[in-house]
Amino acid sequence: PPPASADWRDWPLTPGSWNYRTDAQGSIASFGMSGAPADLTLRCDRARSRIVLTRTGLASAPALTIRTTSIARTLSVSPATTGATADLAARDALIDAMGSSRGGFVVQGSGVPTLVVPAWAEILRVAEDCRG
Repeated sequence: PPPASADWRDWPLTPGSWNYRTDAQGSIASFGMSGAPADLTLRCDRARSRIVLTRTGLASAPALTIRTTSIARTLSVSPATTGATADLAARDALIDAMGSSRGGFVVQGSGVPTLVVPAWAEILRVAEDCRG
């Protein structure tokens, strides 16, 4: 159904929660329903000081739009096995904005439902891991 308000900050949060873990490359914060593939993932590639943002199921869209309470930006994406990815510098201000956005932030792309994601500490933990 269409959102009840034109202001995304009034939209209900997408069901799910954040999960944080580490691996050999760095760390990963993933958002989604428990037991299902993640809808959104932020992965620290420590060797490159980059954060790879992946939106599951978005293989054909050329871009993702991220809206926070302080920044709105459209990111070019590349196809990936599970969706589409955007590559960000570890110190990109958008990552900080996602982690500190009041209440949450929005991830939009054609062909998949809009995500209204809560701004939890896992996002900033991945950023700090990559910034060393």
